[in-house]
Amino acid sequence: MSLSASAENLTRDTQPYDGSSNMCLELALEGERLCKAGDCRAGVAFFQAAIQAGTDDLRTLSAIYSQLGNAYFYLGDYTRAMQYHNHDLTLARTMGDKLGEAKSSGNLGNTLKVMGRFDEAVLYCKRHLELSKELDDRLSEGRALYNLGNVYHAKGKHIGRVGQKDPGEFSADVKTCLQQAVSHYEENLTLMRELGDIAAQGRACGNLGNTHYLLGDFKQAIKYHEERLSIARQFGDRAAERRAHSNLGNSHIFMGQFDEAAHHYKKTLSLAQELGDRAVEAQACYSLGNTYTLLRDYNTAIEYHLRHLLIAQHLDDRVGEGRACWSLGNAHAALSNHEKALEFATRHLEISKELGDPMGEATAKMNICDLKKVLNLPNSPDSDSSSSSTASCKTPKSDRDMGPVMSRLNRVRRDSMEQLDLIKMTPDGKQRGGLSVLNAPVTTTESPQRLNEDEDSFFDLLSRFQSKRMDDQRCSLNVDNKENTNLVNLPKDGPADLLDMIVGMQSKRMDEQRAVLPHLPGLQVGSLQRLSENARNNSVPDDNFLEQLARCQSSRLEDQRSPLPAPAVDAESDPPPVVHSSGATVPDEDFFSLIMRFQSGRMDDQRAAVPHTNQRVANGTIPHDSSAHHNNNNNNNGNAGGKKKK
Repeated sequence: MSLSASAENLTRDTQPYDGSSNMCLELALEGERLCKAGDCRAGVAFFQAAIQAGTDDLRTLSAIYSQLGNAYFYLGDYTRAMQYHNHDLTLARTMGDKLGEAKSSGNLGNTLKVMGRFDEAVLYCKRHLELSKELDDRLSEGRALYNLGNVYHAKGKHIGRVGQKDPGEFSADVKTCLQQAVSHYEENLTLMRELGDIAAQGRACGNLGNTHYLLGDFKQAIKYHEERLSIARQFGDRAAERRAHSNLGNSHIFMGQFDEAAHHYKKTLSLAQELGDRAVEAQACYSLGNTYTLLRDYNTAIEYHLRHLLIAQHLDDRVGEGRACWSLGNAHAALSNHEKALEFATRHLEISKELGDPMGEATAKMNICDLKKVLNLPNSPDSDSSSSSTASCKTPKSDRDMGPVMSRLNRVRRDSMEQLDLIKMTPDGKQRGGLSVLNAPVTTTESPQRLNEDEDSFFDLLSRFQSKRMDDQRCSLNVDNKENTNLVNLPKDGPADLLDMIVGMQSKRMDEQRAVLPHLPGLQVGSLQRLSENARNNSVPDDNFLEQLARCQSSRLEDQRSPLPAPAVDAESDPPPVVHSSGATVPDEDFFSLIMRFQSGRMDDQRAAVPHTNQRVANGTIPHDSSAHHNNNNNNNGNAGGKKKK
């Protein structure tokens, strides 16, 4: 949300103000100062006071709307942010301010993006791009391209969340969105290189690396993340450097280069400690633990998972604590420390029950069942886990894997409509119920001649009654000698005079039918006439734009029922803090499927006492924790399998 007018720039260029306008500008300047200092809530109070004071200067009011919309955006109140950015857009179009319209369109696009209304966001961002090209403003054009890339990137990730696919394995519509994002990011990068904006080049490289990662092109991802890392070091941006290292670690993991991945994750851990970010420090430890598991260095993996566990407990992150226990249980089982593994598996089960995580609970029960078999321990009859664990042990592995999937599929089907005959509820169906009466053949004993005479009589009667009603509805010119003397004195010598009279009357009616401008808070009455004149002279948005907007609006009823997604400014910056229950210390869940692939065939190594079977060798050793699919963590600042941050 970097596009905004600044009230500071208005003090030198505007006309002299009266007292209220001076007060409005002073309050707006103080609000802008507070927002720049990071106190957006206090800044909003001053902006609202400025609107209460009011002003007749449209540029000042536009700056206030833009800044107020940005402040509400950073406070997470996207509805109010949209309201004020819409006011800014209306004012810019009324004044004929193309640059202001471009900026407000970009701000609306960013706001709609974080609200999950991607199609509308694309429309506004494209309008921003179109106006920037029309004005030959290359810097604004670069911002519009960057915003468009962010919208397509966010849309692709949003659609791709369904099913928790690995990078490169998304559906065609997700890949189309991501390829659109790549196209706009590349245009932005080319333009920023021409303008010599190195900082903007770094952001574009980071986003290109993330998008290529999601597309499964890990070599290209590494190339752009290395360039991002170089630019971050050049500017001394430690946070961007940390994101680049963690993203490089993720890409090297999927390339099978585990030593390189461990190197970058260690850099991530060091920078997170330097920045004092405990959640990211825990994520780095978790990623390192998983990486050393892939390297079969289980003792080192246990060290990092224990560090992750301690930070998760300190931050009261129960999801992260449960995941740490799950990982520690697997690592101890690999070292044949079955008693310790059983202890962590039991803790994992308790936390899963506490969180209401059925998939995590099922995984923990299965692990406990296997470990008790290895230790020759009986399942406790008073425990609800015993029967379930025993049943899961007897159930074939393929059935256990398909059980959650089938249960989800069964839940999708709704039985409430099965007993309704929908045809009978339609208007045609209701009419069909009375067809025997309405369409019954008419039987009569009267002659056709008598029927015709009756019909003629009926029409004559109807005409006589209707004739008077038609006369009543005719318009008559009522000339009032007191109020309309101009009509009395009109000459009556020919059609030209009649036309002049009609023009005079119609001009007043046309003025009465002019659309009233929308309410703009803070706009004083003295400027309404000037605003109306501008509205008459300036063009409205083109028909294609309005038609596209109408098509998007038609399908938004269901979209408005869903909760807002977690706020995120763009694909490059870190998301704001999330609730602990979402697993703030655990990276994104695509890493689990990666572990499953690399762990396949290693059941014998981690469960030495379990009888050797081909089925177990084929299925892998680390159970797939389906609770990962319920952990849509938004604070994964680029650790193993995490959401990509530059």
